[in-house]
Amino acid sequence: MTQPQLYTLVALAIYAIIMALIGCFSVGKSKTLDNFLIGGRNIGAWATAFAYGTTYFSAVVFVGYAGQHGWNIGIGAIWIGIGNAVLGCLLSWILFANRTRKMTKKLNARTMPDFFEKRYNSKGMKILAAVIIFVFLVPYSAAVYKGLGALFGSVFPGVETWVWMLIIAALTAVYLVAGGYVATAYTDLVQGIVMLAGVVCLVVAVLGHDNVGGLSGLIQNLGSFESLPGDPNPTTGDQLTDLFGGSSFKFLCFNIMLTSFGTWGLPQMIGKFYAVKDTAAIKRGTIISTIFCVVIGCGAYLIGSTSRLILGGQLPEGGIDSIIPTVLMEVLGNGTLGIILLAIIMILLLSASMSTLEAVVLTSASAVAVDLIPAIRKKETQPKHQMLLTRVLCLVFVACSFVFATQNIPIIVSLMSFSWGLVSGCFIGPYIWGLFSKKITKIGAYAGILSGLLTVGGATLVITLTDSFSSAAAKSPEMGVAAMAISMIVVPVVSAFTKNKKADADRVEALFTCCKEEI
Repeated sequence: MTQPQLYTLVALAIYAIIMALIGCFSVGKSKTLDNFLIGGRNIGAWATAFAYGTTYFSAVVFVGYAGQHGWNIGIGAIWIGIGNAVLGCLLSWILFANRTRKMTKKLNARTMPDFFEKRYNSKGMKILAAVIIFVFLVPYSAAVYKGLGALFGSVFPGVETWVWMLIIAALTAVYLVAGGYVATAYTDLVQGIVMLAGVVCLVVAVLGHDNVGGLSGLIQNLGSFESLPGDPNPTTGDQLTDLFGGSSFKFLCFNIMLTSFGTWGLPQMIGKFYAVKDTAAIKRGTIISTIFCVVIGCGAYLIGSTSRLILGGQLPEGGIDSIIPTVLMEVLGNGTLGIILLAIIMILLLSASMSTLEAVVLTSASAVAVDLIPAIRKKETQPKHQMLLTRVLCLVFVACSFVFATQNIPIIVSLMSFSWGLVSGCFIGPYIWGLFSKKITKIGAYAGILSGLLTVGGATLVITLTDSFSSAAAKSPEMGVAAMAISMIVVPVVSAFTKNKKADADRVEALFTCCKEEI
C-alpha cells in the first residue's frame, strides 16, 4: 500500500467514525416526523447556511463541472462560481428564505409536494410532484456517486469503482437513517468546515505548481498555451484567458443560469428554508452561506482552469471526468505534506458529495413516504408508520441510485444537468409564484409543472430519436434553462385566464394576510 493510499484510508476511517457518532447523537432529536424531516423548524444560522452550501456543491462540481469547463473554457469558467454564489445563493436567501419559512410553517408543510397540496388545495398535484422527485432525483444522486467513484479510483487504481460507491452509500445511509435532518444539519456543518479548509489548501497547492506559477503566472502561461497535435478538445491561449469565455460565451451563460437559478426550484435546496428557526438566523445565514459559496464555487473553477497547464495539455486516459483526479495526483501525490493534503482533499470531496446525497435521499424518500403513499391510500397513515417508512425508503433510494450509478453512463455533467434542469423546471414557477401571488390558480400551477416536464422530456425525446441521447444530454443546460423560463411564464399567464373556487380564493386570501402580518 502506497503512502497516499494509507493516509487516505486513515482520514476516511476518522471521518466515518465522526459521521457515525453524529448520527447516533441525533437519534434522540429525531423521534417525531417533523424533527426527522425538518429538524423541528429549529435549525440555527450556521448549520442551515452550511447545509445549503454543502448540498449545492458536490464532487460533481469539482470532478465534472470544474474539470470540463475549466479545461475547455479556462479562466472564464470562474463566472459559474460567481453566479452560483450571487444568484443561486445570495439572491435565493434574500428573496425566498423568510417567506418560505413563514408560509410553510403556517401551512404545516414539510416537503415541496406537501406545500403544493396545501397551497393549491390539490392532492393530485402532491402526487405528481412526489413522483417527479423520486424518479428524476435518482440520476442526480447517481451522478454524485460516479464523481466520487472516479476520484477514489484514481487514488486506489487496484480497487473497483463500485466498491467505493458502495462504501459511500453505506456511510450516508447509516447517519441519515439514524438521525434524519438533524443529523444531516450537524454533519453538513462539519463537512462544510472540511470543504472550506480543503479548497483553500488545494488552491494554494495548485497555484504553487511549477507549471502554473501563481495567479500572474496562470494568466501568462495560459495566454501562451498551444494545444497538442491530436487534442480532441483543441483551444487557444486567447480562449483560455478570455474573461468572458470567448467562443464559449453562450455556453457559459446557459450553465450559469442553469446552476444558479436552478436552486430556486430544487426541493432539496428550498427545504433548508423550512427548517431555519427564525428571521435572525436567516439574516446571518444569508451572509455565511454566500461567503461559503464564493470560496467553494470560485475555488473549484479556478482549480479547473489550471488543469491544461498542470497536465501539459494532455487529456487523461479517462477523459473529461478524470481531469481533476489526475490534477490532484500530479500536484499532491509526492512528498509527505502533499500526501497529507491529498487525504484532506479526498475527504473534502467526500464531504461535498455526501451532503448532497443526504439531502437528495431525504427529499426523495419523504416524497414517497409522506406525500405519495398517504395521498393514494384511503386509510390514514400514522406518523410513526410514516417515520419507519421514510427510514426504509431512504435505504431503498440509496440502493436505487447506487445501482443506477454502476451502469455505464460516463457523462457526469450532463447526467446531473438533465435531472437538475427537469426538476427545477417543473417546480420553480408554481413554487415562486405560489409564495408571492395570491392570484395563482391550481390550474396555473399544474400548467407550470407540466410545461417544465414537457419542455425537457419532449426535447430529449425528439433529439434522441433524430440523433442520439448523448446529443440530447449535451443540450441539457439549454433545455433546463428553457424549462425554468417557460414555467415562470406559463404559471401567471394560465392563472390569468382561470379562477379558483370561492372557498379556495378565501383560504388563499387569509393565508397571504397572515403571512404579510408575520413577515
